[in-house]
Order: sequence, then structure tokens, then C-alpha cells
Amino acid sequence: MNHWLVKSEPFKYSWDHLVAEGEGMWDGVRNYAARNNLMAMKVGDLVLFYHSNEGKEVVGLAKVSKEHYPDPTTEEPGWVVVNLVPVEKFPNTVTLAEIKKDELLKQMDLVRLSRLSVVPVKREEFDHIVALAHDKK
Repeated sequence: MNHWLVKSEPFKYSWDHLVAEGEGMWDGVRNYAARNNLMAMKVGDLVLFYHSNEGKEVVGLAKVSKEHYPDPTTEEPGWVVVNLVPVEKFPNTVTLAEIKKDELLKQMDLVRLSRLSVVPVKREEFDHIVALAHDKK
């Protein structure tokens, strides 16, 4: 199983939107590296859901429910989407500022490749973020 992080501006598509839909299509990706990451996602992979611009924080955990297929929002060939289902809203968010300060997390692709909307997450990074989201006081 692989681990991922997807970013969305909350006013465009928030965690609450995903929960309300029950299953959401992750569309509109127009960056080749991010597209390649979508194409690498497999059913069951776990995904950290990150609110960008507003909040700048990991807010929940989702799961890939359908592997890549053509993006129906464009007629351009080659762009793909995946479907995600919500798993858990975290009891505590993990902010970008916290991630940048954390020795284990500060080299994450989220920080290093900040413009990408879909990035892989190493298992130890993923586990650490989940622990932070559950253990904050």
C-alpha cells in the first residue's frame, strides 16, 4: 500500500465536501507530475487530505476507492482522476508550520514540491502525521 497527500483549497473542494458526497472524484489536475502520482494510486491506498491556502493543514484521512480513469472535466487526452472516500476527520489538524518545524517531516514532498497538488508520502511521514493528529493536547 502507498500513501499520498492531496491538496485542495477549501472554498473549491473541502473535506466537508468530500464527506457530504461520500465519494469524490479528484479532478482538475493539470500538472504532469501530479497526474503521474494519480496514475500510481491504487484502490485502498491511504490519502492525507490537506487544505491549501486557507488553513494550510492536514484535516483528514481518505482512501482511494477507484483507480485512475479519464478526467471528464476536460476534452484533452491524458488527464486522469481518481475517486476518494473519506475515512476519518482528524481530531486535530496538523499545520504546515508544524510540518516544517518537525525533523521527521520537514523534507516531505509537501514542503519540497509545494506547488504539486498530489504527492507521495513516505510511510514514516504518514504514520507521524496521523499520530500528531490524534495526540495533540
